[in-house]
Formats: sequence, structure tokens, C-alpha cells
Amino acid sequence: MNYLFSFIIPVYNRPKEIEELLASCLKVQNINSCEIVIVEDGSTQTCKHIIESFVDKLHISYYQKTNTGPGDSRNYGMKLAQADYFIILDSDVLLTSDYVIKVEKQLTLNKIECFGGPDKAHKSFSPVQKAINYTMTSFFTTGGIRGKEKQKKNFQPRSFNMGLSRRAFLKSGGFSNIHPGEDPDLALRLQNLGFQTALFSDCFVYHKRRVSWSGFANQVYKFGLVRPILNARYPQSHKVIFYFPSIFSLGLVLSIVLLLLFNFFWLFMLYSLYFILVFVDALMKEKNVTIAVMSIYAVFLQFFSYGIAFLKSVFFINIMRKNPENVYPFLFFKY
Repeated sequence: MNYLFSFIIPVYNRPKEIEELLASCLKVQNINSCEIVIVEDGSTQTCKHIIESFVDKLHISYYQKTNTGPGDSRNYGMKLAQADYFIILDSDVLLTSDYVIKVEKQLTLNKIECFGGPDKAHKSFSPVQKAINYTMTSFFTTGGIRGKEKQKKNFQPRSFNMGLSRRAFLKSGGFSNIHPGEDPDLALRLQNLGFQTALFSDCFVYHKRRVSWSGFANQVYKFGLVRPILNARYPQSHKVIFYFPSIFSLGLVLSIVLLLLFNFFWLFMLYSLYFILVFVDALMKEKNVTIAVMSIYAVFLQFFSYGIAFLKSVFFINIMRKNPENVYPFLFFKY
């Protein structure tokens, strides 16, 4: 069968997520023209029994392999997929009913061989998930750096919602062993190879962001460690705006010190106004006071975790010229 798209979904110990994702697929228009490739990445809690309940409703290919990380698992799935265009998803997303139609329309209008789509919070998500989603997507946080109309060209897609042609995959070799950061790494390599990457702003997914508060802090901490590594690999990607969370965090600490030691409150007042702005914006979007308060905490965690990690990585990678795989071996899977 000639499939329109092959959905590539790595999974690690998340059978419930796969069940929810496949249930959302049943509601997607034109899904029967697509193949769904699920790669079990060395899970001890497999989703085989879940797959069996959907095989008569969807075109599913299911593979099991040893644990080599999400990047290598996506590569594994793309090698075995049948379509000439792959759509890469994380296991913790839900699809909208018109997702396939919108992607097909965009690819008809724009002959792009690598794209990324944004994410949103579904109404069924928990308050913590909605607060974290706000922080990761808001214009007033680092979410404002990506996902906007001005970023339609040379966009760095994220692998929770990413499209890639077979040609681009074969020429680039797919994802590298760094994680997190394997998705912007691939996008930047593709750009160096002459491929266009773009944002399809209306092709969004619902992203559950399953992390707890501590998990979220650890996740963005790793993002902060990875960015200077990518900047060193691809100097053209280096932007001053990447320093913003670090500057923000240091400025907040300075504002508290000035307030307590010298009774200088103007800088602290600026930060207070910013957090009030975040609260009002989150409240208008979510219509929930609890989520708005949680959003302030999420922003605080995001900036401090990312900012501290970024400065630490800049010191070791850019100043001390250390080998990233020696300094941060936990960021690199061994195939």
C-alpha cells in the first residue's frame, strides 16, 4: 500500500500514552491513508497488548528493540517505514481530527522537506500540565523565541510534532545520539545541507508534557546544557536571546539583594510587574486562578533551571573547550 504519511512514534514504558494517542488517531480524518510505526525502545512495560486492540482499526507496524534512546528509535522506525514522508510524534501527544488534512494542505502549498508544528494544552489536561504548557509556549517566556509567524522559515522543529521527507532523512542520516537536543541538531544539519525547515503554525498537537515539577526543572536544565553544545557545533545558530534566561535569573537575584541590603526596590518592582503580567496572561488564556499562579512558578523554574545550566555549559564548552561527551555523558546515548 502506498501510504501518504508514516507516523513514527518511539515509546519507552508508556503503554497508557500509546493507548490515548491511538484513540485520538481513530478520530483523525484520512488516517487510513497513513501508516503508524511504533518503536518500543527497550521498554519493560511494553504496549504490545495495546497495539493488538487497534490493529484492526489502524495501519500499525510495531517493532521492539533494545534501549538506544528516542533519536535512534526514530531512525529505526524511519528505515522500516513505507511512506516517503514521515511525521514524528512523541508518545505523550494527542492528534486533532484535521491534523492529516492540514499537513497535506501545507505540503501541497509549500514543498518543504522538514517542518515542525506547535503544541497546545487540551482541556482535559491537569492544572500542572496546563501551567507547564503555558510556560513552554507563551510569548512572555522562552516559548516566545519559537513558534511564531516570523519563524516560518529556518524553524527548528521539535520532535513531538515534526515532519521529515525520506530524502532528507537519507541525506542527513537522521537524528544524532544527543538527547535532549537531537531535534534542533537535525534541523541545523538539514539547513547546512541546503534543506528548508519551516513552521506549519496550524498543524498543532495536544502535548501532555507528562513531567512533574521536579521533572520539568530537570528537563529544562538539560535543555540549558545542550544549547551551548549546539551553538558550538553550528555557530550560525548562536543568538544573544539564548542568554536571556541566565540574565533574567541573575537579575532577579540581584534585585532581591539590592532590596534587602540597600532598600533599592525599583529593579524588584520590574520583576514583580513581569510576574503580574504572566499571571494576567495565563489567567486570560486558562480562565483559572490556580493555573495562573502555577504558571508563575513554572516560569520561575524554567528560567532558573535553564539559565543556570546554560551558563555552566558555556563555561565548560565555550571557555574551557571541554569535550561535551566527557563533561556531560548523560546527554549522549551509546548506540
